[in-house]
Amino acid sequence: MKLHARLFVLMAPPVAAMLMAFSCSLLSGKTAVLWTDRPEFAFYAAEFNTVQDQYKIEVRYFDSPARELVRQGDHPDIVAGSWLKSASTRAFFKPLDRFFGKDFSAFYPRLLAMGSIDDKQFLLPVSFNIPALIFARDKAGLLSNPFTIGFAEMKQLGRDYNIEKDGVYTRMGFSPVWDDNFLFITAVLFRVSFREAEPLAWDAIALERAMSFVYDWINEVNTGSQAGEDFYFKYFYQPPERLALSERILFTYMGSDEFFTLPEERQGSLDFRWIAENGSIPLAESAVYLGLPKKGKAPNAASAFVRWFYQAETQRRLLEQSKDTRAIETSFGVSGGFSALRPVTEQIFPLFYPGLLGHMPPEDFLAPANILPGNWTTLKERVLLPYLRDRARSPDRRGVYPLERRLADWQRVNG
Repeated sequence: MKLHARLFVLMAPPVAAMLMAFSCSLLSGKTAVLWTDRPEFAFYAAEFNTVQDQYKIEVRYFDSPARELVRQGDHPDIVAGSWLKSASTRAFFKPLDRFFGKDFSAFYPRLLAMGSIDDKQFLLPVSFNIPALIFARDKAGLLSNPFTIGFAEMKQLGRDYNIEKDGVYTRMGFSPVWDDNFLFITAVLFRVSFREAEPLAWDAIALERAMSFVYDWINEVNTGSQAGEDFYFKYFYQPPERLALSERILFTYMGSDEFFTLPEERQGSLDFRWIAENGSIPLAESAVYLGLPKKGKAPNAASAFVRWFYQAETQRRLLEQSKDTRAIETSFGVSGGFSALRPVTEQIFPLFYPGLLGHMPPEDFLAPANILPGNWTTLKERVLLPYLRDRARSPDRRGVYPLERRLADWQRVNG
């Protein structure tokens, strides 16, 4: 029998119990609990647990870690997920300025700023995604810019691509109403500025301008929403990227995470441009951030994980292993997106995603989403997108049930 086991046998039961509890507390101090809505963090934690033997990370998955922070009395040591910047969640985190010697220059600055409050860094960005316009590679010569494309060029190229006879289209360049998320991106680029405010605020005048612009686009380029919808129902039984490759359409909308997980044979035949207006590329609202809750019980283990994870070499190894295990085929990049570390995205990503060569997004164009309510995903899907869809098809906002009333109805039902 080993010495420490013998000691427990010989001790009086209360003393042995006290020592056992002390031993467990030491062990728990070396094991940090991480809550996340990104399954990739289970892989990252397993790798961390393998490369060193001082600390351990245990991962627990929640659909909404932010909601769980508010709901549960017990708190984890690390949280990594979306929607952590809302007012109901920010108060749970402690400052992270001691990390990196206060030198955060490796991060994209505008992403970093979204996790800062009163000049203190409470959240660190992990990953982000970018909306893109996708097209067949052999059509790249039609576009004027190797990096971005704006609305005016989309409209003109779409109009030129259309083939129509007697009001029936057999080929259509692009329609804004094919994808609700494109309508949302249009509103963002018109500076509608959706933001958290009991629960949501926006610039109503900018929203009206954006949706009037979409309505005019549909009617000027594609002779109305009905023609575009008829075309959609007739041909979109195939994935839109296949329609682009077959020349049925010219453009389709897609997020970077979706594009870079397309099958390799399809992805290699496609090209893309980031959607931009007035020097701004709107980032997807679901950017992932990481924070350390104030009530965490294993601060040293949590700190060790953060320092390890935010090294360019660590993220390069994680990408290598993702490629070796073929996880890269279903999950893009780091935590489902571009890395928030500039050297990783700009220098390492093109090694794993050759399509990025010559297509890296201009850093000063990247525009993170505003701080949004923690229930943004549900609110967007059930309230905002249905309104944008209805308004884009109507010549006058007075003919559409107002967004303010939809929001009030939703709040009344959902508390």
